[in-house]
Amino acid sequence: MEPLDAQVLRQSLQWQAQGQRVLLVTVARTWGSSPRPPGSLMALREDGLTVGSVSGGCVEDDLVHRLRQGDIGLDAATDRPRLVRYGVTTEQAQRFGLPCGGTLELMLEPLSAHSRLAETLAALEQRQSLQRTLDLRSGVVTLAPGAHDAVPHWADEHHFVSQLGPQARLLLIGAGDLSRYLAGMARGMGFDVTVCDPRPEQADWAEPGIGFSREMPDDLVQRLRPDHRTAVVAVSHDPKLDDLALIDALQTEAFYVGAIGSRRNSATRRQRLREHFGLTDAQLDRLRGPAGLPIGSKTPAEIALSILAEVVATKNGVALASAPSQPSTQAVTHP
Repeated sequence: MEPLDAQVLRQSLQWQAQGQRVLLVTVARTWGSSPRPPGSLMALREDGLTVGSVSGGCVEDDLVHRLRQGDIGLDAATDRPRLVRYGVTTEQAQRFGLPCGGTLELMLEPLSAHSRLAETLAALEQRQSLQRTLDLRSGVVTLAPGAHDAVPHWADEHHFVSQLGPQARLLLIGAGDLSRYLAGMARGMGFDVTVCDPRPEQADWAEPGIGFSREMPDDLVQRLRPDHRTAVVAVSHDPKLDDLALIDALQTEAFYVGAIGSRRNSATRRQRLREHFGLTDAQLDRLRGPAGLPIGSKTPAEIALSILAEVVATKNGVALASAPSQPSTQAVTHP
C-alpha cells in the first residue's frame, strides 16, 4: 500500500492522462492544532472527486463547494496557483472541523505538464528526497534534491517550496507469526515491507503485498542500503541471522534498528556485538532492544503492535527512553 501522498500524485497523473483538469492542494502552513501536517496533499478533480486529505473532511467539502460555485479554477492556462486560509476565527475553526484555535493555509495549484508529477513520482520510487519549488506567477515547477526533514516554506513572495520523500520501508529479519502480524500492520500504515529469512523451514512463508527474500539478512541489508526512511527489526531469535544484519544496519542511515528478546538477552547481544564485532558505544546506543514500547504485550499481535508503535514514534521524531532501560515487552513469550 502506497503512502497517501504518493497515491494523490499517482491518481492526479491518471486523471490528467484521461483529459481531466486537476487541482493539487498542499497544506502550506498550520498554526495551533491541525488534523494534517504541512506538506500533506489532496487532489481535486473538475467534477468534485477527491483523493487525499488536508483536514478532517469539512475543508475538503468546502473546496468542492467553491469549485462548483466557480470560486476555484482548475485551468492551468488561465488560473494561477494561490493561497487560501481556513480557521482564522473560532467560528471558522468550528465550521470547518478544525480543533479550537487551529488555522491552516492551503496552496491551490492547477496541474499541467509544468507540474512535473511523473518526474516526481519516478524520483520517489528511486527513494530520492525532492525539493519542489512552485512559481506562483507561471505555475512552473522546479525540482531539486531535498532534505527529508524539511517543511514547506516560501523562498520569496513568488516561490513556494515543498518537500517530498520516499516511502517508509520496514525490513524484518526472520519469518513467522510475529513477522506476519508486524508486516501486515506496517503495510496498513503505508510502509513498504520486506521479510528476510533463508531458513528452509520458512521457505513457504508468504503474505500478499509483502516482499520475501531468502538471502542472508546481512547480504540483503547491504544490497538495500537502508536510508533515513528505513527501519530494520530482527525477530528471528537466531544470532547467526540477527547479529550480522544488525551490525550492518547500525552502520547505515536507518532511522530505527531494533531486535526482540528479553532484557537479559538484549544485554548479552550488546556485549557480544561490542566484544566480538567491534561496534562502538555510539553505534550500540542506536539499537533498540528489547524492541517495542512497554505495553505489557504477550501475544505475537500485541508484540507487533508495541514494535510498530515504537518504529512510528521514532519516524515521527518522538523522544523515547534510551534503549538499554526499556522494559521488555517480549519477556513472557520469548524469555
